[in-house]
Amino acid sequence: MHFHPLDVYRPGDSLVHRLDPRTKLALTFLFLLTVALIPDRAWLSFGLLEAWLLAIIGISRVGFRAVQRRSALALPFLLPALTLLLVRSGDGGGRVLHLPGIPWPVYEAGLWRFLSIVARSYLSIQAAVLLSTTTPFPDLLWAMRALKAPRLLVAISGFLYRYLFVLADEARRMLQAREARSGALEGHRSGGSVIWRAKVTGAMAGTLFLRAYERSERIWTAMVARGYDGEMRTLSIHALRAMDWRVEIGGGLTLLLILIVARALSR
Repeated sequence: MHFHPLDVYRPGDSLVHRLDPRTKLALTFLFLLTVALIPDRAWLSFGLLEAWLLAIIGISRVGFRAVQRRSALALPFLLPALTLLLVRSGDGGGRVLHLPGIPWPVYEAGLWRFLSIVARSYLSIQAAVLLSTTTPFPDLLWAMRALKAPRLLVAISGFLYRYLFVLADEARRMLQAREARSGALEGHRSGGSVIWRAKVTGAMAGTLFLRAYERSERIWTAMVARGYDGEMRTLSIHALRAMDWRVEIGGGLTLLLILIVARALSR
């Protein structure tokens, strides 16, 4: 296969790489829970969480730029949250701000709410990117089952990750074949109108769907013939060590302390 941008795992021998997948998955879940429970405008706590993440990124040696670049790819999905700038406070009032470059009035309550959501989202994305960068995906699936995640959810996640690359490579071959059949004289544009191009794109999408459906039938038949029972198994054998327990307990207590500080300062 040629398409692999989604495979973000970076092999390494750092302390973070050597941790048990269950420890990393549990700490990531606790981190996301802490981020969700922190009140709005708790900038000190957001800063402490960011510093904690940056320290772990430094220990993992996967590169600050790599993590930040992949995390920034998700920021455009926060654009719908800009509508919060027009939200007043709960009592219907609130201070009105006139920011440069924005033609409409912005309410202070909505601005703080928007900035808090951006901070929460970016912290959560960084944690997820760090987890996937330092842990192979099969180990993540195994950790999910070990932590009693639903078997169906784990199976769907595994198949989605494994065969998304196959579908992307199939789409790449179809696009390459279309380009090879779309020759044009020099100075002339190939193809037809926008409607014609839309029809061609729709036909390609339909063909890709049919190919994917046929491939899924063949894969399912082959897996059942080989004794598949719904469990995602791996050859890697993991065991919780004393270091894993220390990191998990220490990380959990650190997150709890940050949450307590954030709640106390917000009163």
